[in-house]
Amino acid sequence: MGKQPNDVFDITGRVIAITGAAGVIYSTIAKGLAARGAKVALLDLLADKAEEVAEEIRGAGGEAIAIPCNVLDAGSIHAALDTILQDFDKVDVLINGAGGNRAGATVPRDGKFTDLDLGELDKVFALNYKGTFLPTQIFCKYFAERGEGIVVNTSSMSAIAPLTNVPGYSNAKAAVTNFTQWLAVQVKVDYPEASIRVNEIAPGFLDTTQNHRLLFEEDDRTLTPRGESIIGHTPLGRFGDPQELLGPIVLLISEAGSFLHGCTIAVDGGFAVYSGVGPLDEKKGKK
Repeated sequence: MGKQPNDVFDITGRVIAITGAAGVIYSTIAKGLAARGAKVALLDLLADKAEEVAEEIRGAGGEAIAIPCNVLDAGSIHAALDTILQDFDKVDVLINGAGGNRAGATVPRDGKFTDLDLGELDKVFALNYKGTFLPTQIFCKYFAERGEGIVVNTSSMSAIAPLTNVPGYSNAKAAVTNFTQWLAVQVKVDYPEASIRVNEIAPGFLDTTQNHRLLFEEDDRTLTPRGESIIGHTPLGRFGDPQELLGPIVLLISEAGSFLHGCTIAVDGGFAVYSGVGPLDEKKGKK
């Protein structure tokens, strides 16, 4: 008899490796997954911050380890995988959370894209794309040997609708989405006997410490012009919270998502589906 509907989201005992786990978004996800009974391995260059998150999880009764890891270095990733296997005996899921942008790859207010430094763009592309490809390559070899595994990548709204001023980030996330779709087929070409599922989430605009000042003025209440533009194109009319990514991720890594493969789940308040034609508030005040 199969699991009942209330059990298909159960992730108790699953071992989950998370890259970029010291950041605001994926430290939140790590805590949420651990609270649901998963064992989490927090992989990040910022080992001290990752350890702080791991200590918080253990203090709450969960299981977590922090592992220094450079997602752009194969040796570092192999060492991280070995450590997880030593501590937890297996890995069920890889969540590729490492990524981000750089000021040098962003068009400044008083500049143009023709002024950007190609070296800075290369660094952003490497972190987001290679930093997803390389861990996936190494963990998928292990998954193939084990016979099963799950990969969850992190894309962005800027992959679906490129955002002004961030060409490196937008281009890199578009490449991640293409890679997710490509890999979902390639794992069956290369490892037909293994059960490896590949999907991704595409977060919308979240109000985090990192981008709060891009969205709000100094008074922390008034929206910046960019913040107003985003809200004006978001049907739900608000920014998201990192916690709101947890549900979709649980879906993708549990039996509830067992037939999801090659999918992008947009967690964006409807931003991606709004064409921009017609103001969202045009019926306010009308009866």
